[in-house]
Amino acid sequence: MGSKKEKLINRLKSKPKDFKWSELKALLISLGYQEYNAGNTSGSRVRFCLDGKHTIMLHKPHPTPVLKPYQVKQVLEQLIKEGLI
Repeated sequence: MGSKKEKLINRLKSKPKDFKWSELKALLISLGYQEYNAGNTSGSRVRFCLDGKHTIMLHKPHPTPVLKPYQVKQVLEQLIKEGLI
C-alpha cells in the first residue's frame, strides 16, 4: 500500500488543488527538512532547511490551509532538482 511519505510524494506529484500546509510540512520533515519560523516578526514566512544548504521558503497559506498552485509547483520542482523525489 505504501508509506505515508510515498503517498504524500505521489499526491504532490499530481499537483492537487487541495494540498494542505499540514501535508507539505509532514512531507518535508519526513525528507529530513527542519522548519524555521524566525520569531514573531517573520509573519507567515516559514523556511524549511535541509543540511543547512537546501532551503524552501514559503508563506504559510491563510485564511485556508491549502497551498496555492504556484507553491505546489515550486516545492515539487525544488524537491526534484535536489533529487529527493
